[in-house]
Amino acid sequence: MTRKVHFVKMHGAGNDYIYVDTLLYNIEDPSSVARAWSDRHKGIGSDGLVLIGHADGKNKAKADFTMRIFNADGSEAMMCGNASRCVGKYLYDKQLTTQTQIRLLTLSGVKVLNLHLTPRGVVESVTVDMGEPVLENARQFTPDPFKSGKYALPEGTFVSMGNPHYVMFFDDINTVDVATEGARLEHHPAFPERCNIEFAVVRPDGIRVRVWERGSGITMACGTGACATAVAAFMTGRAGRKSHIIMDGGTLDIEWNEKDNHIYKTGPAEFVFEGDAELPNCKL
Repeated sequence: MTRKVHFVKMHGAGNDYIYVDTLLYNIEDPSSVARAWSDRHKGIGSDGLVLIGHADGKNKAKADFTMRIFNADGSEAMMCGNASRCVGKYLYDKQLTTQTQIRLLTLSGVKVLNLHLTPRGVVESVTVDMGEPVLENARQFTPDPFKSGKYALPEGTFVSMGNPHYVMFFDDINTVDVATEGARLEHHPAFPERCNIEFAVVRPDGIRVRVWERGSGITMACGTGACATAVAAFMTGRAGRKSHIIMDGGTLDIEWNEKDNHIYKTGPAEFVFEGDAELPNCKL
């Protein structure tokens, strides 16, 4: 008999993932499940798979819940800002917590979620403390050998939000082949762990960004990418410490707080649908 798992599909600014409560279901091979379910023609369709769990053991003192995230290609990500907002909405609206501030343990550390409710008590948006940006990380970015020659990197700014990002600014991103350039730069030898690539332009209404996500390709939005873009815009004198980041799927508000050096990201989280799906190649 084939084993079925109940899932919920959610999105934050169009960045959509499949969410599973691991207290109810044990996903033994999440990489394979992510690849099968994320297929937009043969599966549920998503940018990846998110596993939600309770913090226990030594982690219980510092976190309330845990999140693991697997990209559409099965690779495990360190963090996803849009997914973390959706986890907050899932936990509160599904009555798994009554807290409006949640400590969420990720591979990139503990992230604090502050939930904003409608008058009816439904989570409308979430502010995530994304921690401090890292501007140098030799494990993720080695630019020196690639400043010229065949593999010369285009001008950009490296920012790590736990996962690596490379942000490039243009006069008109509509002239950029995001798919071709994103795929090429994701695997560029300057990025030992591969990289998320942002293509941005500063406009009067905010910073317009298109994203190529490591392991998923073009996505409607990327929370850590929005943070990285805001940091890069400030570092290069293109914007202040607060930015509206306009992505394909919606707008995220980013603040780089001067007092604690943390990035705070606010944006929507929405349910799409839920149902039951068979685990691929999993027999009881």
